Amino acid sequence: MSSASAADKPLRDSHVLACVWDFDKTLIPGYMQTPLFRAFGVDEDAFWREVNQLPALYGRKGIRTSKDTVYLNHLLSYVKHGPMRGLTNRRLRELGAEIELAPGLPDFLPAIQRHARELGAKAGLEVTLEHYIVSTGLAEMIRGTALAAHVSGIYGCEFLEEPLPPHFTKQDELHLELPTEISQVAAMVDNTVKTRFLFEINKGTSKDPSIDVNAVVRADDRRVPFESMLYVADGPSDVPVFSLLRKSGGKTYAVFHPDHEAEFAQCDALLQGGRVHGYGPCDYRDTSLTTRWIRHAVSGMVDRLVAERRQSMDRRVAQPPRHLNTPPRPAAGGTSQPGLFD
Repeated sequence: MSSASAADKPLRDSHVLACVWDFDKTLIPGYMQTPLFRAFGVDEDAFWREVNQLPALYGRKGIRTSKDTVYLNHLLSYVKHGPMRGLTNRRLRELGAEIELAPGLPDFLPAIQRHARELGAKAGLEVTLEHYIVSTGLAEMIRGTALAAHVSGIYGCEFLEEPLPPHFTKQDELHLELPTEISQVAAMVDNTVKTRFLFEINKGTSKDPSIDVNAVVRADDRRVPFESMLYVADGPSDVPVFSLLRKSGGKTYAVFHPDHEAEFAQCDALLQGGRVHGYGPCDYRDTSLTTRWIRHAVSGMVDRLVAERRQSMDRRVAQPPRHLNTPPRPAAGGTSQPGLFD
């Protein structure tokens, strides 16, 4: 919860909730890069084996790398040296359309938004639920999926195709930007950077870039309070975000592939360790436990908003004057005098 008590919160008729999603093994059953490797005839398993060896190999040379994002530069090596030559951002987005989504998607995203809106309307509140995707994967591929039409923001890794040259500000005119191939990392997201994006959503930076994510914004003025957020992800790598939201009153939920016993055990360990409030299958059909849990969590958030508004109203609205029914005090000498308002 924020530092302000429910009674101290401002009266609002409009509220924003946020459902923040990881991507790989959360909104899809596997990894998003599968269609990319298939399109270029690259052995997916061999690529990831190489990636997993890179931190140790570079470490021997005294170079520290991020385990979450070292794959980005290795992908660029595949572009530079031929196996993926000609890969562009446009092609990444096209390949995103081939990503297999988890059961029940994309229909679940607008359905849970309607659920939040209808619950709010019954209580006389305008409640909007927004979806955000925060991933260490490739933002352009996510933008190519059917999910993109239902989300308010996508945060992921990005590539440049034609970086501007040195001294470009001194050139009278620049050549037209023509798509060639990706050549530099433009944006990098790892599992600690994810927490930054939660603050952007929280403070409203995602909607108004003039609000710096490091600016001091009073809890009551933040667009999406942390207690109005739900984060859904698949594993221990999301612990920084799980921890931030749990400490701040938000909800956290882990998902697993129903056929993978190890993933189930991993989610149970997160629950036992106090990292998540619940867990269930990576399945968003109407009868799924995960769908029911998320609906229940959203209902609880709306109930909290209603209760907070009621308490704030009670605190702010003064009671009207009323007649006092006070017995008259006896006058001196034992005789009674009429009351002042009799």
